[in-house]
Amino acid sequence: MTRLIPPLVLALVGTILFGDGAYIHAKAWLAQLLLERAFDRSVATGQAVKPWSWADTWPVARIEVKRIGASAIVLAGTSGQALAFGPGHLNQTVDAGERGVAVYAAHRDTHFRFLRNVAIGEVIEITRADGRHFRYRADASNVVRFDASGIDPATPGYELALTTCWPFDAITPGPERYILHATLIESDSEAVH
Repeated sequence: MTRLIPPLVLALVGTILFGDGAYIHAKAWLAQLLLERAFDRSVATGQAVKPWSWADTWPVARIEVKRIGASAIVLAGTSGQALAFGPGHLNQTVDAGERGVAVYAAHRDTHFRFLRNVAIGEVIEITRADGRHFRYRADASNVVRFDASGIDPATPGYELALTTCWPFDAITPGPERYILHATLIESDSEAVH
């Protein structure tokens, strides 16, 4: 009987750890379904729609990379609560499609997991909650310290920066961030020159 206790304890600990990891991914998946609904209502009504009554954030955009089938709803703000449910739009930056740099941040193990598969030259599509649509082309990526991003919010261009923790497969937090930079190439039906 005492020989069975260590394997049973290991099995119980493994089940708990697996359940915790599965819970995080299930929560992220369910949140994106609710966020999709709220985003669609926001576009239809022109009003910010919260995904659930107690939410302290709301959808502001949809990000898509069609070649790899990636799509996520971007939330207002980058608080820990917002990032638990989706990518967040850094408040101090412009909206997608405006002059400057729109910055979206998300966790590497959920909503921005797909960034590892985005190639330079890839088209990244952003649809804002007001229904406006923008296409960006990924033109650079780099790894930086969290406190030295090199992102200039006062840039004269029309840019997008997607950022997440680095390395992608790490299991503990670290000081490095991955930044994918993109430049606007098309706004609604007009090409940008």
